[in-house]
Amino acid sequence: MKFSREIKTAILIIVCLGTFVFGFNYLKGTSLFDNQIELHSIYNDVEGLIPGAKVTINGYSIGKVTGINFDETYDKIKVSFTVREDLTFSSQSIAQIYEPGLIAGKAIALLTKYDGDPIKKGDILPSDVKPGLTELVNQQIAPLQDKIEGLLSSADSLFAGVSNVLNYESQNNLKLALKGMTESVENINSLSRSMSILINSNERSLSSTFGNIEITSKNLVKLTDSLSKLEFGTTFENIESASGNLKNILSTLEKGDGTAGKLINDDQLYTELLKSSEALEALLTDLKEYPKKYVHFSIFGKKDKSTPKK
Repeated sequence: MKFSREIKTAILIIVCLGTFVFGFNYLKGTSLFDNQIELHSIYNDVEGLIPGAKVTINGYSIGKVTGINFDETYDKIKVSFTVREDLTFSSQSIAQIYEPGLIAGKAIALLTKYDGDPIKKGDILPSDVKPGLTELVNQQIAPLQDKIEGLLSSADSLFAGVSNVLNYESQNNLKLALKGMTESVENINSLSRSMSILINSNERSLSSTFGNIEITSKNLVKLTDSLSKLEFGTTFENIESASGNLKNILSTLEKGDGTAGKLINDDQLYTELLKSSEALEALLTDLKEYPKKYVHFSIFGKKDKSTPKK
């Protein structure tokens, strides 16, 4: 059985129309096979809600937004959406606009209630709008923005005051001070470079000096170790004992005990020793002047009986 070209064209057109209708309703969120009822809700602001957005219960999709229109009766925005007919929640349930994610757009969540009359086609449900992340951030930023604006205003006033205080002369002085600081920094850099050159040119001498210092340090350590090994306790005891003996000797001399004590303290003994010393000195003097008086010596054994005149 052959079909004419006209019949084939008609069949193709019907299929295309059916596909278009099905696709259009699918994109709108309207199912051609499921039984659904249409509900409504009134909002002051739909927060960017668009037709085709999901209608969910506890995150589970049960319908789509079918229309958003301005209702002159309420002077607000009327949102129409469909839900499955087999659901039996109350008409007191709340249709809340919320934000599923940062880039997912807006959707409607049904906060279901089961006390009261069940829903029926055309019911208007109570509405609510849950602040999204953007709104929450804006709410937190608003006070901070006010504080920043106040801070900027205070900073502006401060800079204006500083500008008034820093007159022409003060500004010149500040410039001169900054110039002096710059020159000081340049001098420090120059000195640092000179020091680097000096150190590099005398690296061997410095190395030798540091080596000698290290050797001296080691010798000091050895000397310290040697001193630490000495028995200072015994040495100090000997010094203390010698000091005690010296004190005893001095005490004995002071009391006049013994030969040395008597010699120091006995004036009579000192006088007699002085006399003896003078007599001895006179004897020696006389011996030098007249030795023959005391020494008789002759080759022939003859005594010289001559007496020297005084």
